[in-house]
Amino acid sequence: MIDRYLFQPHTSEYMKMLIDRGSDRPSNSSDQRRRYLWAIGELAAKIPPSQTISDRYRVVAPQVWLDTQPHLPPQFPDPIPEEILPYLHLYPLKRHVPIVFGTCQWADRGAEVLLLENAPIDDRGNLYPTLSQCWSTATPARRAYWLWQLLQLWTPLDKVGMAASLLDENNIRVQGWRVWLLELHPSTFKHSLKDLGRMWSTLVSDAGEELEEFLRDICQQMRDGIKIETIVSQLNGMLLESAARLPLHVRVSGATETGPVRNKNEDACYPTPSDLRAKQESPNDELLPNLAILCDGVGGHEGGEVASQMTVQALKLQIRAFLNEMARESTLIPPEAISDQLAAIVRVVNNIVAAQNDAQDRESRQRMGTTLVMALQVAQLVRTQTGEVLDNAHELYLTHVGDSRAYWITREYCVQLTVDDDAIAREVRSGRSFYYQARQQKHSGALTQALGTRDGDLLRPTISRFILEEDGVLLLCSDGLSDRDGVERYWSRFVPAILDDELDLDVAVQEWIQLANETNGHDNTSIVLTRYRVSKLPTDKVRLFEPSDRTAQLDRPESEMSEASKVLLYDRAEPSRPRRRRPNPPAWMTVVGVLAALALSGAIGWLAMSQLKPDRNAPEPVAPTPSLPPAEQE
Repeated sequence: MIDRYLFQPHTSEYMKMLIDRGSDRPSNSSDQRRRYLWAIGELAAKIPPSQTISDRYRVVAPQVWLDTQPHLPPQFPDPIPEEILPYLHLYPLKRHVPIVFGTCQWADRGAEVLLLENAPIDDRGNLYPTLSQCWSTATPARRAYWLWQLLQLWTPLDKVGMAASLLDENNIRVQGWRVWLLELHPSTFKHSLKDLGRMWSTLVSDAGEELEEFLRDICQQMRDGIKIETIVSQLNGMLLESAARLPLHVRVSGATETGPVRNKNEDACYPTPSDLRAKQESPNDELLPNLAILCDGVGGHEGGEVASQMTVQALKLQIRAFLNEMARESTLIPPEAISDQLAAIVRVVNNIVAAQNDAQDRESRQRMGTTLVMALQVAQLVRTQTGEVLDNAHELYLTHVGDSRAYWITREYCVQLTVDDDAIAREVRSGRSFYYQARQQKHSGALTQALGTRDGDLLRPTISRFILEEDGVLLLCSDGLSDRDGVERYWSRFVPAILDDELDLDVAVQEWIQLANETNGHDNTSIVLTRYRVSKLPTDKVRLFEPSDRTAQLDRPESEMSEASKVLLYDRAEPSRPRRRRPNPPAWMTVVGVLAALALSGAIGWLAMSQLKPDRNAPEPVAPTPSLPPAEQE
C-alpha cells in the first residue's frame, strides 16, 4: 500500500484525507517509451515523411509523428480551445478514444498542430487496420462485438457532438476485439441512428451466413427510427449467442507479497495459493473459479490491511449469493441489470468497512479503505431461435474503484481496461487540464475515491462488460506492479508463453511478482492472472483447477495480520503466540467475525435482484441446469 491523498469532492464530512501518495511513489517511466502521435488536420497530412518538426517530432508516415524527446513535456494551448474539450470529457473512454498529447507550433507555416496520444498506432508507427478491412475475415462473435462497441459509443459521442466519428469507415480502427477511433469528427449537423444504420448497411454483404440476415434487419430498423434501446437489446442477444458457441476454458492463479521495503502487506487478493490448498484439504470448501479480486489497502494506523482483507472476504460471500440468485433466473438478464447489481454489492461491502471505521471513531486520514478491481465471468444460458441451448454467454464484468488495474493481454498486444480514479483523471475529464499538465500538479496521483472511506451512496464504482471471444490473459494488479510501466514493459516475457503452455500460470505469477520486486520494490505487489481459452483445448493440456507441483515449490509464506491491525477489530491486541502455518491467514477469521456481525447489511444488495427485468427482445433461455458448468476448468 502506498499512502495517498484521498480527495472526496462530494462531501465535506471527511474533508480531505491527507494521505500522501506522491512523495513515495516513483516517477512513471512512460515518458521514456517510444511514442507515436497522430497529427490532426489537412496541413499535417501534407507533410512528407522524414521531415522533423520543431526540432522534436519526426514524420514517419502521413500524420504519424515520432516524439524524439519523450522526456520533455509538450506544449499546451492556453486557454483550452472549445474544439479540444470533447477529447477531455471522453477521457474515461480512452480504450476507444485518443487523448490530447499537446500542440506543436510549426514555425515554417506559422500554424499550430494538435497531437493525439493513445491513437491506434502500433509500436512500429503503423496504423491499425480499419474495421472494414478486417470485417470479412473476422469470426461472427467478433463482428457482433465490434458492432456492440460502436453502439455503446454512440450515445456518449453524440452528447459531445462527435457522433460523426462513428460514420467514417477510415476513422474506425480495430486492434483484435477493440474498436479504436483515430480521431474525433465534429458533427456539422445533428446525426441520428439512421445515419449509423446506413453506414452499417455497407457491411451486410460480407457479414457471413450467421450474421447477414440479422444485420440487414437491424440496419433497416435503425433507418426506420427504432429506439436505440431496442437495437441494443437485439444486438446483445446476437452477440451472446455468437460468443456462446465458442468453448471456454478458465484457469486462475494469484498471489500477494509484502515486497523488499514494506514491513507489512496491505494488499489482498483472491484466489491465493492458500485458497487452493484449502480446497485440497477440504473438498467441500467451494472455490469460485470465475472470480478474481484484488485490493490495495489505504488508511492510517495499519488499517489498510484490515480493509483489503475484509473487502475480499465480504465480496466472496456476496458474489456467491449473487451467482446463486442468477442461477434461479429463467430469462436472460441484460448487462445493465447485472452491472447495477454489482454496483449494489460493492456499496454493501463499502458500508461494512465504513461501519468499522465509525465503530472505532476513525476520522480523516485514519479512516481505512481500499482500492478494488474485481473480475467476474458470468455464465448465462442462451437459447437460440431453433431452441438450442448454449451454456455460457462468455460475459466478463470488471468492477473498479481506485487505482488498482486490469489489463487484457494476448500474444500480440496489451490493453489497459481500467482508468484510475485519481486527480489526473478528474482534472482531464472535467475539461480543466490536459493529461500531461495534470500529471505535473502536486499530488496528481491522489485517489478520488476508495472503498470504505465514506458512505456507499457517494461511491461511484465503474462497471464494464467485455466478451471473451479470443485466447488471452486477464491481469489484475496493484500499483506495486503497474508503477514504472511494469505491465507494459514486461508482459511479453510472460503472456505468450502462458498462452502457448510453455509457462505454468502459477509460476508466471510468482516470477512476475519477483520481477516487480526487483524493478519497482517500493510497495506490496499483488497479481491475479486468469487465462481464458476459447480455442480448442488439446486433450493433453486438460487440467483441474488446482495448484501445480511447481507452485508448491515457489510458494512463499503469506503474512499474518499485525497486532496493531488486530486492535482495529478487537480494541485490544491478542496475546503473542508462536507463528504457525495455516491454510488461510489467521486474520481472515477475525475478518469473518466482523462480517457476521454486519451481515444484515448484505440484504440491501439482494433486494435489487427482484428488480431485475428480463430482456424481452433476447432469445428466451431455459432455466439453468446444475449439470452444466459455468465454464470448463483446465
